[in-house]
Amino acid sequence: MADERRTDVRRKYASLGIGELTAAVVFGFIGVNLATRAPGDALSLWSGLLPLLVILVQVGVYWLSARGWAGRGSMPTGIAGVYRLFRILDPVLLAAGLAGIMMWSTGGFGLVLAVTAWLFGVVEYVNYFVVRLSYPILRWPTLIGRWSTPRLVRDLRTHAETSSRSS
Repeated sequence: MADERRTDVRRKYASLGIGELTAAVVFGFIGVNLATRAPGDALSLWSGLLPLLVILVQVGVYWLSARGWAGRGSMPTGIAGVYRLFRILDPVLLAAGLAGIMMWSTGGFGLVLAVTAWLFGVVEYVNYFVVRLSYPILRWPTLIGRWSTPRLVRDLRTHAETSSRSS
């Protein structure tokens, strides 16, 4: 990859990483504010919000880490192992979150917020570990039908292929 292209990719990855981490902070701040205003719904709200926050932090760190191997090679073994584990544990966390929502919800607006946060977590998981859902808004209708493999999954596959060749 040419140096200029690599610089552009690194800049894009930094923007994506900082954006995901910023989203996690904003959602966390909103969660704290809502939970203090409606303490009866706090457990339900956090059950929906916590999986989303965990996934946002994971992918924010992924994008910032990916700057290191962009255009130079594959994902390092330790990082690949961690994200393979996240790919398995995140659905468990999402299932536990849904169970918490059902167990602790008092209904009404708190339930709507908890389920909305949880669904956003599901969408983020799918976007990063199953099929790419995120595209520029004007191109979304034409690109979503491609069912593209997410960059994180491609990095994991590249690492696996590289590791098997070197073994």
